Amino acid sequence: MARPIASICVPKPKLNARPLIGLRQASGLEGLFKVLANDTRLRLLHALAREKELCVLDMAHRIGMKPQAVSNQLQRLVGKRILASRREGLQIFYRIVDPCVTELLDRGLCLLEDSGGGRP
Repeated sequence: MARPIASICVPKPKLNARPLIGLRQASGLEGLFKVLANDTRLRLLHALAREKELCVLDMAHRIGMKPQAVSNQLQRLVGKRILASRREGLQIFYRIVDPCVTELLDRGLCLLEDSGGGRP
């Protein structure tokens, strides 16, 4: 049985109240954005944001990919502590554990639509 994972996103100061980010933080953000800047991973995150929890096979079916390819992409997100998994028999279920991720995805879609590039 998987151990419960507490929400990672704890209350933090507003962006304009924070000191200017330094090189180390900027580098960390760059690495995080590189993991998120992948069409497959973004589609998987959106599917999980809509459904709360899905197994690999369901996600693979929804985005039209092979389960092994989906599983590889999910591991990148688990490695950044964005997702957590649990096993139920032969299936592995994934869920978003950091609510900041859904907010970031929502804001990204908003920016895309406002720029005229994200019309469905």
